[in-house]
Amino acid sequence: MTPEELKAWRKKNGYSQGKLAKVLGVISLTVSRWERGVREIPSFLHLTLECLEKKGGELKAKGKKKEKERKVRKHGRQGKGASKRL
Repeated sequence: MTPEELKAWRKKNGYSQGKLAKVLGVISLTVSRWERGVREIPSFLHLTLECLEKKGGELKAKGKKKEKERKVRKHGRQGKGASKRL
């Protein structure tokens, strides 16, 4: 993958450098360096980006999980094993 291909992919899929960096577990400076050709892009990165495309991105999944956690904290534990008050 070339720096130009990475930048095009990122823009096409609606990621800022910062958001893509967060999903990949790197700092945004790393994404910037990849896109400028200052740092070599890992050979497996294209596979990771394909997975993000197919699954809708890790950020979206995390957001749903965090929302669920907020509801549980706000309303108490729900579901199996939860105590019921009468």
